[in-house]
Amino acid sequence: MNAGMDEFEIIARYFAPLAGEGAFGLGDDAAVLPLLAGHDLAVTTDAIAAGTDFFADDPPGTVAQKALRVNLSDLAAKGAAPAAYLLNLTLPRDVGEDWLADFAQGLKQDQAEFAVSLLGGDTSASDGGLSIAVTAFGFVPQGRMLRRSGARIGDHVYVTGTIGNSGGGLAVLRGAGHALAAAARDSLVARYRVPQPPVGFGAAHLLQIAHAGVDVSDGLIADLGHIASQSGVAIVVDGARVPLSDPVRALWGADALVRAVMAGDDYQIAFSGPAGLNGPFTAIGHVEGGTGVRLMLDGREVPIERPGFRHF
Repeated sequence: MNAGMDEFEIIARYFAPLAGEGAFGLGDDAAVLPLLAGHDLAVTTDAIAAGTDFFADDPPGTVAQKALRVNLSDLAAKGAAPAAYLLNLTLPRDVGEDWLADFAQGLKQDQAEFAVSLLGGDTSASDGGLSIAVTAFGFVPQGRMLRRSGARIGDHVYVTGTIGNSGGGLAVLRGAGHALAAAARDSLVARYRVPQPPVGFGAAHLLQIAHAGVDVSDGLIADLGHIASQSGVAIVVDGARVPLSDPVRALWGADALVRAVMAGDDYQIAFSGPAGLNGPFTAIGHVEGGTGVRLMLDGREVPIERPGFRHF
């Protein structure tokens, strides 16, 4: 490792300053997370790897933020307020001090934005590529964590944000979108590198209005399929209502809807709830009897060849 430091020096210099209450400055074998009266502890974990979830030459700060935010997205979709996280880093042997400093700065910025702190983790070296695993903890009112299995026939289906931006950013990084304005390309790439999960909305409002919820990580159709399967219902999506950004429409044209609903990495929240809800989200469909998810447009079902991203 050309940083000239061993594992413990890296932890002391770059990650101990991020340690929160109960982490003992990352100087012990375990940490303590004080519990919150009347709440359950929600736990989630996700890993991201170079070449699969980000590019090896992406800015280190954005890599750190993506690793953390994909986990905060899961907590938000459960109605949980984030509190702390564990970080496991597998670093290439040639990683440098500048990279580590920028990576830690990305985490510091997100800790301030989302009111979370580092409890600990592990750091190891590898002859392969960079991989990062985060385990995030949050608090949700006791017995009320929002699950995938609560959708009811007659519910409407909603989604926060816009769909397909991250997939569009990946396409741009792979060479598409030469005709787009620079600002449009940059906005899509920014969304791919640094997701914008609606953490505040999920923690403060979702439990009051939703019957079932999921974060949109593998693709809108694929993730709604998890709600449909776990709830024993069918979901019908009105394609005309799926919120697409102007850069996504400009990038993919007539194919924008289908490509957007299959794209992964949006990290928004899809949920079902009563009809007529209003808020920072869009009504895109409804729940009925049956199985699976159907995408409809102009009264016809739109065939979906691949509902979303799969690792294997």
